[in-house]
Amino acid sequence: MNNATHNYSTTAGMEKKSLRIVLQQLIYKGINPLVKFLIRIGFTPNGVTTVGMILNIGVAIIFIIGAESGNRGELGYIGWAGALVLFAGLFDMLDGQVARLGKMSSTFGALYDSVLDRYSELILFLGISYYLVSHHYFLSSLFAFIALIGSMMVSYVRARAEGLGIECKGGLMQRPERVVLIGVSAIACGLASIMLGGNYKLFIPGIPFHVFETISIFTIPITIMAVLTNITAINRMREAKKSLDQKDNLR
Repeated sequence: MNNATHNYSTTAGMEKKSLRIVLQQLIYKGINPLVKFLIRIGFTPNGVTTVGMILNIGVAIIFIIGAESGNRGELGYIGWAGALVLFAGLFDMLDGQVARLGKMSSTFGALYDSVLDRYSELILFLGISYYLVSHHYFLSSLFAFIALIGSMMVSYVRARAEGLGIECKGGLMQRPERVVLIGVSAIACGLASIMLGGNYKLFIPGIPFHVFETISIFTIPITIMAVLTNITAINRMREAKKSLDQKDNLR
């Protein structure tokens, strides 16, 4: 790579990172009044993290109820689950801010947050997979499982790399992106089922099977996530290898 290309890549990366930081700061500015309220009423960061996991358990319960109570075309449960996914995701941001503004940061708090985040994601995908299998969306349930593998590996590669003394962040499918993608697509699927009907199918002349159905609004993003999470994990591992090789060469 020549210097011009390297400089361009570095600049593009900084602009991308800056945009992410700006958006994050705007969100923090919006939620800070709520953060201060939680601190006043005695909420701790670990308490906020626990509430977030309980809400994700609620998401899984909605999916399970939808699987047991609803029929294949009744997608309202997916919409309600999506709304609760986004609400639970808010607590992922609140706990860190409560720790910072309330001066309650701790090493165990960081560990507790990471562990419960993994539990929350596992429980969320348990609910999604159960719903899809129960309604015989077997291929989609397979992609949901692959998305879960990728999500866990994105977090694991970062944690393992940081344990070896290097920073390993970045990628297209970090936890906030995963939460937003699942939540928004689930809500869109629920709304589409009201407008199009839960059993809507799109056929193209000459093709013997339907190419799209209402639940595809939810399952296609999960399929995309299955690909991008694993790409993110692999890219993080490649970046970690470069840093570790440089570290080894300095010894």
